[in-house]
Amino acid sequence: MKFLKWFFITLLGLVLALVLYITVIFDPNDFKPQIVDLVKLQTGRELAIGSDLSWTFFPSLGIKLGKITLSNPQGFKNASMVSVNEVVAEVALMPLLKKEVEISQLNLDGLTLKLETQKDGRTSFDGLAGNADNKATSEGATQSTASSNATLARLDIGGIAITNTQITNIDHLSQTEQVFALKELTLGRFQLGEFAPLNYEFSATLPDMAVTSQGQGQIKVAQDLQTITINDFVVNNQVTGEGIPNGSLKADLATSLVVALDKQTLSLVLSSFNAANINATGKLDIAYGSKVPQVVAKLEVGDVDLDALLPKQEGEPANQDKPTANPSKAVEPDLTAMKSVNLDVDVRIKSVKVANLKTENWVMKLLMKGGVADIKQLSADLYGGKINVTAKLDGREKVASYQFDKRLSGVDIRALLIDMADVDLLDGKANFNVAGKGRSLLPDNLKRNLVANGQFEIADGAIHGVNIPQMIREAKAKLGGDLSATAGSTEKKTDFTSMTGSFNVAKGVVTNPDLDMASPLIRLQGAGTANIISEALDYKLTTSVVGSLEGQGGDTRDSLYGVEIPFAISGTMSEPKFALDTKALLDSKLKDETNKLKDSLFKKFGGF
Repeated sequence: MKFLKWFFITLLGLVLALVLYITVIFDPNDFKPQIVDLVKLQTGRELAIGSDLSWTFFPSLGIKLGKITLSNPQGFKNASMVSVNEVVAEVALMPLLKKEVEISQLNLDGLTLKLETQKDGRTSFDGLAGNADNKATSEGATQSTASSNATLARLDIGGIAITNTQITNIDHLSQTEQVFALKELTLGRFQLGEFAPLNYEFSATLPDMAVTSQGQGQIKVAQDLQTITINDFVVNNQVTGEGIPNGSLKADLATSLVVALDKQTLSLVLSSFNAANINATGKLDIAYGSKVPQVVAKLEVGDVDLDALLPKQEGEPANQDKPTANPSKAVEPDLTAMKSVNLDVDVRIKSVKVANLKTENWVMKLLMKGGVADIKQLSADLYGGKINVTAKLDGREKVASYQFDKRLSGVDIRALLIDMADVDLLDGKANFNVAGKGRSLLPDNLKRNLVANGQFEIADGAIHGVNIPQMIREAKAKLGGDLSATAGSTEKKTDFTSMTGSFNVAKGVVTNPDLDMASPLIRLQGAGTANIISEALDYKLTTSVVGSLEGQGGDTRDSLYGVEIPFAISGTMSEPKFALDTKALLDSKLKDETNKLKDSLFKKFGGF
């Protein structure tokens, strides 16, 4: 017993002697000049530690320091790159003997980073790598990887608090400034294998917008340190700025996340998402272990009204005095990012409204690999019918190329044209097939470079804005001497039972060589072009009477039966102009009168 007594007395004496040595004889502040000189030697920067380093020993080993600054390189606007108000770390002594880490508290307050990029390309980070060579870095990375498999018997953190952090990024080349502020990031009582509460509050001020974000949830790190789980993470975001739809946008989400460090995978479940009245749920899986990450996403989206996100037009356009952008300065979009990730995306959307165009039940299946995006399926319900599209976009070259195959079936063509282009020209149920390809994604080049071929068929429809049978009736009556013949209140519409044709697109012009329209009264055939850049129409057609111009009740064959009368369509898609060649009617009338005269003479002279 005396032995044990004296053993513990001796052990306690050694501990007290160690504490006395550290606190009285060994002063950590004696090393401050050496630390400052070492930083100066390695980086050329000035390090300042304003307050004295202080120790705590029992029941925890801790250190407290503050008023720390690290200078920017000479010639920079801000003298200091890094400043810290206070750092406090306390670790329990006894658990360390059992490979257990118990941190009473870890606080970081007032961290400020002032980063700059000069016009010559120099940045605040230049020189911080010191003189360490790549070999040492490589060896350090290898050791770090090897030690990453180590496990702790226990890790217990009483709490972590990071407060009043601000990062300012100044780019003198683009003359922009960005400010990021982390008001608070707190982690409650944390133990391996147990969930701990996590909260943050963040804001950012950018040249064209301001962002605020706050969130809270639960985080757990597995005992082997290889799996991180975040549950019930709720995030509320607010974005404001002139470029934001209607000046302000709220985006809230609730999610759960699992990161497997050993397998290098991330799995996210989106329980809810709401932004601009758009609701969504889904799942995202990312495998980031390979050189090109693999992303698999499935998303269910509710009603989407993109028109509501566009600025409201009140009076004259706000940018009417701004100079028009020079088309020659337009550059192709940079699609190199398509090579940096592989995607497998499945998106379902309840409805989409854009540019007053209404669609429902969208399904999109997209695969992207090696810089090529392949839309395996893009389908939707569209104005009583269906649209199905397959397409491919190749972003491997500087100028992107694309190809597509689009099919519409059973679509109300009049409602579609009115909502899409404010064009009231055609009516009926349309079937439309087109396959095409092209290069360049610039708006003007899209029209000029598109090469496509297709067919169309419209059943039980009408051409609006013109009544061709009535035009023929009027012209016929006037040629017969009735100069008072007018259309009256007759509706300007030409009904037909079918309209068919094929077309090709090249250099911004749609060419339709075989338009064929059939109705109970007339037949319309011919060819024409539609310029998709200027919207100009140029059709040369012939119309012939196949029934009584008096309508379905007419009993006798019309005198113009079988006569081909030239008919032209000009103007634009929004304001078409229709013209009937009355000279052909006159020639037909003269021919008819000549035939009648011949018949009369033959009868008088008894024939030949």
